[in-house]
Amino acid sequence: MFSSAPGAFQTWTSPHATSLCSSPSAIMIEAGLSTALTRGDLVLPQMSACSSGTLCRASDSAMLGSALHHTRVSLQLPSHAPQVAFARRYFTETKLTANKCLQRRFSLAVRAVSQQNSVQQLDSAQLSNGSSVSNESCKESINSALSVTEKLRPELLYVQPKGVLPLSSKDLESPVEREAWELLRASIVTYCGNPVGTLAALDPTSPDLLNYDQVFIRDFIPSAIAFLLKGEHDIVREFLLNTLRLQSWEKTVDCYDPGQGLMPASFKVRTVPLEGDDPLATEEILDPDFGEAAIGRVAPVDSGLWWIILLRAYGKCTGDYSLQERVDVQTGMKMILKLCLADGFDMFPTLLVTDGSCMIDRRMGIHGHPLEIQALFYSALRCSREMLLREDGAMELLRALTSRLSALSFHIREYYWIDLKKLNEIYRYKTEEYSHDAVNKFNIYPDQIPPWLVDWMPDEGGYLIGNLQPAHMDFRFFSLGNLWSIVTSLATFEQSESILNLIDSKWNDFVGAMPLKICFPAFECEEWRIITGSDPKNTPWSYHNGGSWPVLLWQFTVACIKMGKPELAERAIEVAERRISKDRWPEYYDTRTGRFIGKQARLHQTWSIAGFLVSKMLLKNPQAASWLTCEEDLELLEACSCLLENNPKRKGRTKPAKKSKFLV
Repeated sequence: MFSSAPGAFQTWTSPHATSLCSSPSAIMIEAGLSTALTRGDLVLPQMSACSSGTLCRASDSAMLGSALHHTRVSLQLPSHAPQVAFARRYFTETKLTANKCLQRRFSLAVRAVSQQNSVQQLDSAQLSNGSSVSNESCKESINSALSVTEKLRPELLYVQPKGVLPLSSKDLESPVEREAWELLRASIVTYCGNPVGTLAALDPTSPDLLNYDQVFIRDFIPSAIAFLLKGEHDIVREFLLNTLRLQSWEKTVDCYDPGQGLMPASFKVRTVPLEGDDPLATEEILDPDFGEAAIGRVAPVDSGLWWIILLRAYGKCTGDYSLQERVDVQTGMKMILKLCLADGFDMFPTLLVTDGSCMIDRRMGIHGHPLEIQALFYSALRCSREMLLREDGAMELLRALTSRLSALSFHIREYYWIDLKKLNEIYRYKTEEYSHDAVNKFNIYPDQIPPWLVDWMPDEGGYLIGNLQPAHMDFRFFSLGNLWSIVTSLATFEQSESILNLIDSKWNDFVGAMPLKICFPAFECEEWRIITGSDPKNTPWSYHNGGSWPVLLWQFTVACIKMGKPELAERAIEVAERRISKDRWPEYYDTRTGRFIGKQARLHQTWSIAGFLVSKMLLKNPQAASWLTCEEDLELLEACSCLLENNPKRKGRTKPAKKSKFLV
């Protein structure tokens, strides 16, 4: 097993060399050698993961660490390995003995040459304590360590530019994942030779493309996260910059120009002839749709919000914050914020929108202050607060942004939250109260409580309602709004736990045969006719009216990881994986439990594919969820408290105070 040469380190050749495999994007290396080392986003297999179920002695781990310091360990690679792969990371080893903590730092360098039977080299850096061991003691240490590693199941090290990740057999890409990646790559759209996004769908069964052959901003978000997780950053950068350039295009609907900061709902790459003598000369242009061609002619309010969220995720993933700091990017971000923060007639900090201005882009009774928009609005404000440069021109915007965040956070947590206790309070509401201290501030009539909710609401658990306006509460559960409220800490920690507990307790209603319900319950009978206008696509338990959307898996996964409940996401992914590939990746599913493929669902829907991939990848690398999440901001909580205390209309106030712009 060992070989030596004058002046050389001892060398060990893997007995598993002949069974190694490789892929174009990574080197898969069988290695029993591992240490109980973790640091940052890099994790190596644990020494305690014995196939027999017993734990390895800490002293064995210590000996292995010592051996790695003084020994070059070589693993034979096949000739078809990738030409070069390199990764360097430092690790800290702790608790090597029961009562002693010894820190060691290692550097891992991996290199392979495909033209010959190459050698995989793991060179350790100097131990932090600077100790030295002779070659004989190294040999003895390695023999002892190898006797331990023989008990281990072979682990796979995945070498990528950002580090080395442990891959067990269950972590390897399944056939369903490989198919998903093939379909996702097939949907990539290029502009002037560069990838700029993914098509909405590549349905091989439908000749009628409608606008599914375009790149939608909201649809591309899960694709972008998937590419970021894969280490393919260029397509995300190109998407962010090219959609930013479209922001300044002239937008006209029946002689009316919408606001400057509006981002397009989608765009299409078109080839047009060039002016000149050559009739064959062409060029590519981007043709955006700001809603003037959309069904219902509704402006996409969520596009700009998602763009800001993705911009932050790109920076956190790549460490390239220079993109955020560019003048054009800062200007574009400010334009979106000014459009959202513009003064109007509204008395509330929530964003007022029309029906169909978000993922639910048809008439579904969400006009007013829908939760989905408020959660994305809050998320975009939080992200912008991190990314805006602290310069003279932005300070006033930052103050307005912080004030709005505080008021919005209080408003949603206080007035949108419902559980059994709050439901009972509404049931006993007095109406027509004219007072600054009214309990029923929105004049909600108790008879609005729907009969289904009384028996459906569990003793434990709750959620944020779908909409709130004067004399109107939409008691439907909207998945995206609730999940993104968890992700961004718009909901409190206790509320977030209650939302996930509700989903768990009502699993068949929300997940059923295919995750995840876009809203619950569906409008039926007369309600459906009045509210949707008898929309033939939004029939009960179909499409936006209670349909099941696989794309929501990725938001659900992020929320579960943030709250320390990844097992919930795993259960939902297992349900989806059983049939989504066989069903050819539909856009949505119908019926109360999601048993049927949607009657008008597109197949090979890109965000269904990407949402599944992101969910799987996040469970393997849960630290990456932090690209999207926001933790509780104590400064915002304090500002919200000050807002309430300084309200001159509250009971007991005798001194004038600064007037709050919004009703909180």
